[in-house]
Amino acid sequence: MPMKTRGGGEFASRNAFSRSWVLLLCLGSFCAGMFFTNRMWMVPEGKGTSKTFRVADAQRKIKSEECSPERNAYNAGISENSRTQLSIQELNHTIADLERKLAAALEDNESASKGSLTLDNSKTNDSTSKRKKYFMVIGINTAFNSRKRRDSIRSTWMPQGEKRKKLEEEMGIIIRFVIGHSSTSGGILDKTVAAEELTNNDFLRLNHVEGYLELSAKTKTYFATAVALWDAEFYIKVDDDVHVNLATLGSTLAAHRTKPRVYIGCMKSGPVLSQKGVKYHEPEHWIFGGERNKYFRHATGQLYAISRELAKYILKNQDVLHKYANEDVSLGSWLIGLDVEHVDDKKLCCGTPPDCEVKAQSGHPCAASFDWKCSGICEPVERITEVHSRCGEDENAVWSKSF
Repeated sequence: MPMKTRGGGEFASRNAFSRSWVLLLCLGSFCAGMFFTNRMWMVPEGKGTSKTFRVADAQRKIKSEECSPERNAYNAGISENSRTQLSIQELNHTIADLERKLAAALEDNESASKGSLTLDNSKTNDSTSKRKKYFMVIGINTAFNSRKRRDSIRSTWMPQGEKRKKLEEEMGIIIRFVIGHSSTSGGILDKTVAAEELTNNDFLRLNHVEGYLELSAKTKTYFATAVALWDAEFYIKVDDDVHVNLATLGSTLAAHRTKPRVYIGCMKSGPVLSQKGVKYHEPEHWIFGGERNKYFRHATGQLYAISRELAKYILKNQDVLHKYANEDVSLGSWLIGLDVEHVDDKKLCCGTPPDCEVKAQSGHPCAASFDWKCSGICEPVERITEVHSRCGEDENAVWSKSF
């Protein structure tokens, strides 16, 4: 019995000991497995390792950000900004298109925004989309104190009333006295011209302040204004102390009407006067070279003509065209760098009788007559009637032409 009892106790004791060790081993194995499992989860992705967990994690992160209020507000801001940028782009395209249309309208149909019209009664000529075509526009340069000169021209070579209207409608010849306004706009000088305009209706008023030293600016403004108002083949500038035969002038210009860029006048190349105080002094004489230098070829200022394309060029570029002291030099400088044909025609600068009279009697009448020593007809108010009677063409000569 004692043997049996001791043997059974030893067996029971061993059995209990084994179970304890098994439990400890299982628990240790479980802990070891958890330890190694966590280590493996944190191991960086190596070559050949699956990316499933990383992709899934990135997708969850993106969805989380997309669903956040901050992210939604950010996306909404980007969307709104994109729409704003598109609207600005569309507006810029619209503005650019309008600018192109405006430029075309200014060139073809409307008066120039900078070309400078103020009180001309003929601006209705430009009111339709398709302007009437004219042959030539003659602008007679005049001043406030030249009323008697204007009247002498009205009584000689410039048709009046219905004849002038017929000249415009049937022959395509427009004639206007060209004048700006005084330094005190609306003063007595401007009112006097306005009253004269009511009587004669033959002025082209410019947005220009009158003054002898401003003749270059006036010439530029005249051509820009004239080409904006009337679509003509030629634009002429003439002084109010020059006698003109309209038929001969028209025939002279018509011979060059196939030339797109032509500059017609009595060409000269006088000295550049650097001495102060002398007439025709050139303050910018150094630009033309050294002492005793001469100007480039240009038409004398008493009368010259340019074709439509050249007048349009002046209109478009008037803000950058330089003005020299002498207006005829200024015009020549604006054209000298262009592809322009210079035509030197002495019929545009005949002398007063007997010169123009002899030529008229020989069948070669002059287009314009004046005295070189006076840069115009000397004492024009008293003598222009004599010049007209001795050198003027027949009153009906212009009506027999086909320009």
